[in-house]
Amino acid sequence: MSQLHQIALTYVKNIGPTLGRLLVNHFGGAEAVFNAPKHQLLDVPGIGERTFKTLNFKEALQQAADEIKFVEKNGIDVIFFTDSRYPKRLKNCIDAPILLYSKGNANLNARRVVSIVGTRNATDYGKQLCARLIEELQQYEVLVISGLALGIDVAAHRECLKNKVATVGILGHGLDRIYPSQNRVTADKMLENGGLLSEYPSNTKPDRENFPQRNRIVAGMADAVIVIEASIKGGALITAEIANSYNRDVFAFPGRVDDEYSEGCNFLIRNNKAALLTCVADLAYSLGWEKPDDAKPVEQFMLPLDLSADEQTIFEIIREHKIPLAIDDLTIKTNMPMSQLAMNLLNMEMQGFIRSLPGKMYRVS
Repeated sequence: MSQLHQIALTYVKNIGPTLGRLLVNHFGGAEAVFNAPKHQLLDVPGIGERTFKTLNFKEALQQAADEIKFVEKNGIDVIFFTDSRYPKRLKNCIDAPILLYSKGNANLNARRVVSIVGTRNATDYGKQLCARLIEELQQYEVLVISGLALGIDVAAHRECLKNKVATVGILGHGLDRIYPSQNRVTADKMLENGGLLSEYPSNTKPDRENFPQRNRIVAGMADAVIVIEASIKGGALITAEIANSYNRDVFAFPGRVDDEYSEGCNFLIRNNKAALLTCVADLAYSLGWEKPDDAKPVEQFMLPLDLSADEQTIFEIIREHKIPLAIDDLTIKTNMPMSQLAMNLLNMEMQGFIRSLPGKMYRVS
């Protein structure tokens, strides 16, 4: 089928993904849609006289010709919904885009795909969860999807790069730009093990209305969506709702009841819109994943739910060192006053998260 006509179909006014797919299936291809006479077009459900008059086929073909020049110059793949490379999980969604622009080397039909979403205002707690999650996911050879936004999204992508996990960013604009611009270095590195994906052609600005649309791709491409920190309003909860509508598994890390950016996760769990997640073992069990035979053993990470932000920091430092740490070392590493550190250590010990040893040494219980 003609790539020109495939791209052009996305430029035709009043032809969205659902009607576009219907037209292609009806006529047997994108080029045939453009060559169909009026009476045949009017036979297609959804094409009435009013819609027919707005079909700007000639203009759409010219716009598509310009776009082809851009994609060829920039090494961008054009993936139509009939292409075997099109994400098969997404294809099953009724409102999936009929065409995607892809850059990089990702296998969009990887055996295991998860999406990770969360607030743009990620806390240290959320970033630590993200780091541990990606580290554990590495053994399962997973493709990680996110939206390359600030906060949890870009943290997930960066942790994937660090752990050599394939990762794809779904954009709410064309591939001629990166938004936000401070994520460009990360985006460029992702092309080496993963890539960038968008339904939008070049010169499409990152307008607000594009991002809820983008979120349906984030949800639809994955086996499961994982929410790490989210306020009660925001894109992460929208993505979770879309994932539920697609019958995707949704998981959320719980947080303290008084934390603004755990409120959304707690809401999802409380209302049975997401399963509670404390470690990757929960995810693997629910999805029926088995570790590869050559998987390296990874220390199981269990989420300490009842720690304050300071206590979380102390816990991570002690756990990562794997050997008992003296209180003097902890004072230096945490940059906390001795009195404050001692109070936090006592509280953590009373809750059973750490143990004190002779010589004021501490280790994880």
